[in-house]
Amino acid sequence: MLKILLTRLRQGHRTLRFPDGPAPEMPDRFRGRPEIHAAKCPERCSECAEACPTGAIEIGAKARIDLGKCLFCSDCADACPEGAISYSRDYRLAVRARSDLIVEEGVAVRLEGELDRELKRLFGRSLKLRQVSAGGCNACESDVNVLNTVAWDIGRFGIQFVASPRHADGLLITGPVTRNMHLGLMKTYAAVPPPKIVIAVGGCAISGGPYIDHGETCGGAESVLPVDLYIPGCPPHPLTILDGLLRLLGRIKNGERPDAAP
Repeated sequence: MLKILLTRLRQGHRTLRFPDGPAPEMPDRFRGRPEIHAAKCPERCSECAEACPTGAIEIGAKARIDLGKCLFCSDCADACPEGAISYSRDYRLAVRARSDLIVEEGVAVRLEGELDRELKRLFGRSLKLRQVSAGGCNACESDVNVLNTVAWDIGRFGIQFVASPRHADGLLITGPVTRNMHLGLMKTYAAVPPPKIVIAVGGCAISGGPYIDHGETCGGAESVLPVDLYIPGCPPHPLTILDGLLRLLGRIKNGERPDAAP
């Protein structure tokens, strides 16, 4: 036991200094919020829209990308001969309203707002969530689990995952909500005492992801439950999830942004 304690002391501070410190350096393969450079494609060739596997891109008077459907696969950027679509390093993706997931050329990004005063009073210091994998592939589930490790330590913010929905303040849902999981999800939601919140994590939970319009899925959590926070990605980075949760609780104000990694 003494050797374990000595080893831990030598390791020093291992928890990410977020949100007080600078954001960690994102991996080279990280793809953040997509950006549309309309001036590079005045003829609207639509090759990017045709390459998108989920129909997330709409080419009209203005080009639009639906982050709720986007898989962040970069097929659109690879298909565009003019480089009119690129992926930034911005990990801030979570929003309160489904309509705010639409990225449109010339329109400023709107981050999610806080819970209303009463819910913030109830959940601001202690938020207990029951995570439900409603048919997910385990990618989003894995990145949610990462938040419980010593490097992220989501518990220091008063946010914890609980085993029983009766002990929870809300649900964190991943997966497209398959037909086989529909009843289980509804029963879990019913078991959470009111007031309660619902958080949809990942493209599958928001829109169905690559399973959009599949007969064996319900097309995401919103098709069966009211959603209070949308966190897009396939899967979203743990920092994206943490940032969204903290903004929801008012720990990070909407106008604030910790220093982004280069």
